[in-house]
Amino acid sequence: QVQLVESGGGSVRPGDSLRLSCGTSERTFSNYGLGWFRQAAGKERESVATITWDGGRTWYADSVKGRFTIARDNPSKTMYLRMESLKPEDTAVYYCAASDTRLLVPGTSPNEYHYWGRGTQVTVSS
Repeated sequence: QVQLVESGGGSVRPGDSLRLSCGTSERTFSNYGLGWFRQAAGKERESVATITWDGGRTWYADSVKGRFTIARDNPSKTMYLRMESLKPEDTAVYYCAASDTRLLVPGTSPNEYHYWGRGTQVTVSS
């Protein structure tokens, strides 16, 4: 069982930036494809960005393309989500997740990811 812990959420104003982190003590961190997902109040969980085991390929939801950047550092067992030009509609609980099947091709659905963190709240409001 892979245990993931998110950090870096908070309350910001529209146009601000945040960087989320996802860490683990999992020894075989590089054996997993990873992703960021979010769930707004009253809505279904949606995919935000995903990344392959080596960081070589990424996928982004259309709503965040050009504003968010996903990255991972395997030696430190950490994944990041840099969020810029934040909008009120980005408000949600953000989750990181790992997949032992989406290593070479980034996934696009939360159903493809099997191990989940508990989430961190991001609120964008003026």
